[in-house]
Amino acid sequence: MPALRLLLADDHEIVRQGLRSMLASVRDCEIVGEASDGRQAVTMAKEHNPDIVILDIGMPSLNGLEATRQILKVRPQTKVLILTMHESDTVIREVLDAGARGYILKTDAGRDLVTAVESLRRNKAFFTSRVSQMILDGFLKGEPRPRDGESSGIRLTPRQREIVQLLAEGKSSKEVAVTLDLSVKTAETHRANIMRKLDCHSVSEVVRYAIRNKIIDA
Repeated sequence: MPALRLLLADDHEIVRQGLRSMLASVRDCEIVGEASDGRQAVTMAKEHNPDIVILDIGMPSLNGLEATRQILKVRPQTKVLILTMHESDTVIREVLDAGARGYILKTDAGRDLVTAVESLRRNKAFFTSRVSQMILDGFLKGEPRPRDGESSGIRLTPRQREIVQLLAEGKSSKEVAVTLDLSVKTAETHRANIMRKLDCHSVSEVVRYAIRNKIIDA
């Protein structure tokens, strides 16, 4: 049986070291790459075709939720396990909508990580207890699941969400253009459209929007 191919993505080296240590007990397991931000995780998933990607939500450049969407778009057979400090309803909704097959808290990783990986290996989902209870309670049975800003009638495209994160992280239009392989003029047009759509008049307002909607961590 071929080895289970894993990709780790967390912006803290010490966390990745801890994950490697915990995963040492998983049989026939190979860590094919480690990413320190979401954009790198997407690139490495395309290159290495992992069976499972373990993703932190709060990463720079591209958060784990957006990375999940992009990875599954190009590698739908890959299973994503979200590792997070957050257990809010908003985050849970986003994780499920993004298509992740697993969701565990960092505080529970020592207890649940290996079990979660083995579950995904057997094509079974693994969710932290709160998510499992929400599913059992019928959370997914047709209940509307608003995403970022929908409660106020605002809907951002995936590209706009990427740019919001980069702007909130302090990137200039030129830096956004380089990161996303756009012309500076296109990046500036996106920025203007986003500011108008969100009714934001400064980058600080964009930062508050990004924090409020879990695009970046506070």
